[in-house]
Amino acid sequence: MGGKKFGLYWCFAVIGTVLLSFYPLYMGAKVIGDMIKDGTVLKENYPKYIIPYTPIAYAVILGVLLMPLLVKLMKEFAILGGSTLSIAAFFGFELLFEKKVVVSSTETVAKLADWQMFLCRYVPPEELVINTEATIRTETAVDILIGDYNPAFKLHFYLISVVLILAVLNSIYGFAQMIRTGDGSRKKALILQSISAALFLGLCILACFTAFWRDGEIQVSPLSASLMSIFFILLGVTVGIFAGSLLLKKKKSITLYVPAVLSLMTTLIMYVGEMILLHAHLYRFGEGFFFEGLPGIVLAPVDVVVILIAGLITYFLMLFVRKGDKALAENK
Repeated sequence: MGGKKFGLYWCFAVIGTVLLSFYPLYMGAKVIGDMIKDGTVLKENYPKYIIPYTPIAYAVILGVLLMPLLVKLMKEFAILGGSTLSIAAFFGFELLFEKKVVVSSTETVAKLADWQMFLCRYVPPEELVINTEATIRTETAVDILIGDYNPAFKLHFYLISVVLILAVLNSIYGFAQMIRTGDGSRKKALILQSISAALFLGLCILACFTAFWRDGEIQVSPLSASLMSIFFILLGVTVGIFAGSLLLKKKKSITLYVPAVLSLMTTLIMYVGEMILLHAHLYRFGEGFFFEGLPGIVLAPVDVVVILIAGLITYFLMLFVRKGDKALAENK
């Protein structure tokens, strides 16, 4: 009976993943079609954020398709195998799109990664003077568009992508293992993982189409500031729950503190990615000491609070997961 339930669950998982990935798959097919036909993608035909979301969709679908084989071969370590293969597939598809897809406008021809960079960062002034130790140069939007930037800006893009792949596959593989073994010890954690992954993906989609309503200024509106803070916190919490769900049977201190620290570190890395993207700047959420960069670092007190909140939420969520479970409570 367990085998039949597992097979049925897998079929629904494959169908559901493909249906939910329809738009990224459609974007990919459209861009590939334009490249085959014209050798380029015209600016007006470019579907926003084909990277990283189309490679993410390919990677997750691959991981779900391989789930029965990996569960049979690797048993409880199937999530490790599925995640490794999916992340490798993601980077393969991602780099292929970045290097081979070309976007054209009346003024500029750019590789897809460069074009995406232009869409991601804040709109600069007509001429932005950048001081370095050796030179002073003028940078315009066109300079950014054609690739005059540090490619490390993709750090935050890749981080978001890997987190989404891990969180989605952890949920799908985790419930599959529950069906197969009847062990429900991870049920609470997997439900929380599914909720956090869905909310985080929803915010990613909202950011794609609205950029959280940023208007080209470094100081953003209260609405934009709130959405960006929630986005950063959810990213950290999603990573923390992922780690916590895999460490449930460890000692209590490990189950609580390791996920919280990973949540803090992930949120901090996201801030580093933003700093790279914005040439050592960060979006500012207001005026005054609480919103200004601290001496010697770019982070403001409000940014430090956001990072700490991510860790605290993760800590209390893992405390909630352990509460009431006698088997977990025995692991002091």
